[in-house]
Amino acid sequence: MSSTQVVATSVGDARITWHPSAQPHAVLALGHGSATGIDSPDLQALAATLPAHGITVALVEQPWLVSGSYTTATSSDLDTAWRELWPHLEETGLLVIVGGRSAGSQVAVRTARELDAQAIVALAYPLYSPGSREELLNTDLPTLIVQGGDDPFGRPADFPRLPPKMEMVEILDANHTFTSRRGNRKTLKTITAAVIYWLERQQL
Repeated sequence: MSSTQVVATSVGDARITWHPSAQPHAVLALGHGSATGIDSPDLQALAATLPAHGITVALVEQPWLVSGSYTTATSSDLDTAWRELWPHLEETGLLVIVGGRSAGSQVAVRTARELDAQAIVALAYPLYSPGSREELLNTDLPTLIVQGGDDPFGRPADFPRLPPKMEMVEILDANHTFTSRRGNRKTLKTITAAVIYWLERQQL
């Protein structure tokens, strides 16, 4: 059963919705995008599936969304909130993996090394935002990128050659929200299976 925790930060209250595993060995903290919240189908699918595989999922809502302002904060504000809620993720005593979809994946990438995250799961990474390409390639952390084959913000073929620690899974025919002609249910199963398989191979 999920539970919700409000976390005060210097840029407003953030919120963590916990989806606990009965026998966890790691936490996967996932942030949302700039146009969607934690109710996006890919985040919900991971939260529903991963706990059975020993991964507690923490879905993080940024202060701008919690407050209902519906105006995306600056990247500095997003990173600040993420840094300040980090101790609550570490309190579990488990290894912490970071990630998110779209803008949430950018926050994870920008802060992962300084926060001593174990790995990164980037869903629908926006390759064409300023700095995104360099930030992604310079993390030096095990990273899984799950990218729609028809994502207008960066198709898999648009990405530069990835370092050895990075892998990409292409979701065929899917766009930035992973909507696909192949059917959303099949797409979500592909995403969750890819993340589970990759995490198992990291031996975290």
